[in-house]
Amino acid sequence: MHRWCVATDVAIPTAELFRQHARFVARFLVRYGADQSSVEDLIQDVFLVAHAHGGYHPGPAKPTSWLGAIAMRLATTHRRKVRLRRHAHTGGDVDDRASDVPTPEVRCDIDARMQQLHRALQQLPPEHRTTFILFELEGESCASIAAAMEVPVGTIHSRLHVARRRLREAIAREAHDAKDIAPTEARYG
Repeated sequence: MHRWCVATDVAIPTAELFRQHARFVARFLVRYGADQSSVEDLIQDVFLVAHAHGGYHPGPAKPTSWLGAIAMRLATTHRRKVRLRRHAHTGGDVDDRASDVPTPEVRCDIDARMQQLHRALQQLPPEHRTTFILFELEGESCASIAAAMEVPVGTIHSRLHVARRRLREAIAREAHDAKDIAPTEARYG
């Protein structure tokens, strides 16, 4: 049994985990950057891994942190396999947007910002992206994330700091690039 699956109490069976957390896993995978066409297969794989471990065993990691760590590993492996297959042959929308946006202009602005955040998240290394998503978007505690990822809590704090800084930089860089392009489009558009 792996260190991150330490049995300290009664395990939560996989079927119950699925009922309670399948939507979380789907949302996490989309936010993590999994290809929309692969999300359902990855969800199944996450719960197959959970089943192979006998379900969730209560410990320092919450079920969602534990499932998020499994999903990160599987999505990273899947992405690598797809890239290798593509290389051998040739040599996401985030669904949790506001549904009650009052005007099309506001909706367009929110969509643009969500796409910008999604692009910036994709630039982060997998460990930083997972930490940011679990903490900032899913509300997981640093202790739970650390337990699920088998790292000290201080490492999670460091990853959050780095992820936030890199996201700010990526978004600022994109905004700067957009300002440089806008005058050119106005002249030649």
